[in-house]
Amino acid sequence: MTDTLSSPAPTAGLRHEIIDIVRTVGVGLAVALALRIVVFQPFTIPSSSMEPGLVTGDYIVVSKSSYGWSRASFPFNPPLFAGRVLERPAQRGDVVVFRRPHDPGQTWIKRVIGLPGDRVQVQGGQVLVNGRPLAQTPLGLTHDHDAPDRPVLEVRERAPDGRAYVTYDGGSDQPGDDTDVYVVPNSQYFVMGDNRDNSLDSRWPRELGVGLLPAENLVGRAKFVLLSWRPGASLFKPWTWLNLQGDRFLKPIR
Repeated sequence: MTDTLSSPAPTAGLRHEIIDIVRTVGVGLAVALALRIVVFQPFTIPSSSMEPGLVTGDYIVVSKSSYGWSRASFPFNPPLFAGRVLERPAQRGDVVVFRRPHDPGQTWIKRVIGLPGDRVQVQGGQVLVNGRPLAQTPLGLTHDHDAPDRPVLEVRERAPDGRAYVTYDGGSDQPGDDTDVYVVPNSQYFVMGDNRDNSLDSRWPRELGVGLLPAENLVGRAKFVLLSWRPGASLFKPWTWLNLQGDRFLKPIR
């Protein structure tokens, strides 16, 4: 008489356990995707066009419900429908994340300056909306956060509704300091970067910058900086993951 060794067949209990694990993971991914589409989505700031309020390496949280939802709210910008569902208009001064009109695969961030029906112009670096200049208060010379060898003037700009934010001015006679009058059509916005002389925005044609921004391209409103990495940090360099800028935790975006 001999003993025969054989592998036990999978039991029904093991199959049920595997099914439960797959179901749990699937539900978790579905909930995460729904939250990303409907509620909040994180983004990393890749450039210095929104300095000084936002700097390269900031990891920001964007509210997806602020303006309703459009195809831009979904990953890969699928052609599901036109316009926005439960639309709420952006307000002057909002910092918005949007899909670039010329290339919807790119996600950009700027500040809303002109609303539908507005006439926007820049003269000598000062923004005029409907013929009235936005109030500016020079705060003094400083150095560009991401380019310390570049001197800039910090300027507090104030919208007609009283909302204030700080911009950078790189000097006189810069490209974009003097423009034609832009008339903002219905369902579009005029947006600018706060780092005024280092921003491709609505002052530039869509092939180069943004052009006029369709409302349906809005992804959401930037709410706060969750945390921020110092220059040089990289996903592919684990030793840099904790190279954080300590003064930028939970910083509101104004």
